Amino acid sequence: QVHLVESGGGLVQPGGSLRLSCVASGSDFSFSFMGWYRQAPGKERDMVAYITSAVVGNTNYADSVKGRFTISRDNAKNTVYLQMNNLKPEDTAVYYCRVVARTEYWGQGTQVTVSS
Repeated sequence: QVHLVESGGGLVQPGGSLRLSCVASGSDFSFSFMGWYRQAPGKERDMVAYITSAVVGNTNYADSVKGRFTISRDNAKNTVYLQMNNLKPEDTAVYYCRVVARTEYWGQGTQVTVSS
């Protein structure tokens, strides 16, 4: 059973930065997909960014975060990161980690609040 531990959320002022981390453990298979999603109150859960393949590491970003967020992974630590810069109030949401190793797994979420 894969276990995900997310951290790094919190309260930040507009223009500030946060770094989210998601540590995955318990899989006998490599993680072909690691990504971040977010869900704001009253809205659907949307993809923020993802990174595929342990070797190639192709990335993809939602248009709303391009140029501000950077996703990366440390394969040795089975960890995916989301560096978030120039945060805006509309980035406020619960951020979820999603990984795929034969099947998908979701973290429990970490709250990010951008407010002055």
